[in-house]
Amino acid sequence: MATQRKLGKATDARRALLKNQVSQLLWNGKLETTEARAKEVQKLAEKYITLAVNTYKDTVEVSKTKIVKGKETTVTVINDGPKKLAARRRLIANLADLQETRLPKESATEYKLRTKTVRHPLIEKLFNEYAPKFDKKAEEGGQRGGYTAIYKENNRRGDGAEMALIVVL
Repeated sequence: MATQRKLGKATDARRALLKNQVSQLLWNGKLETTEARAKEVQKLAEKYITLAVNTYKDTVEVSKTKIVKGKETTVTVINDGPKKLAARRRLIANLADLQETRLPKESATEYKLRTKTVRHPLIEKLFNEYAPKFDKKAEEGGQRGGYTAIYKENNRRGDGAEMALIVVL
């Protein structure tokens, strides 16, 4: 018995498709696709969110000395701990590198300033938005998992494929 759906694609094409769809789901919060694809995307998205929830608090405070204008100053920096760093690298390897888009009335310099410090916006969104939100829900309700939901929709008009909407709750 197969552990995953083949989705009528070769292995490399299937992995690329799922990587992109999971990334789009986590970036936009929802995704409309076929039901079989939605179930596979849900499996991966749940795993990645769980990884972020379990490791987002692992930080280390480090003090560094910098020389600014001839004076030596001590600066404290918050770095990722070993578990969070390993999780971050795993997520970077398994998700598409989506970049922040320019806002409608934003100049190029404003866009560069806003996105200067963030290298991987999707990964930051996972650790800074989703992980604290779902960790708080887990502490209040005592339930882990169930971060996404699949809602069935009407069949696709062209080929009659069963469509579904998958949403990050």
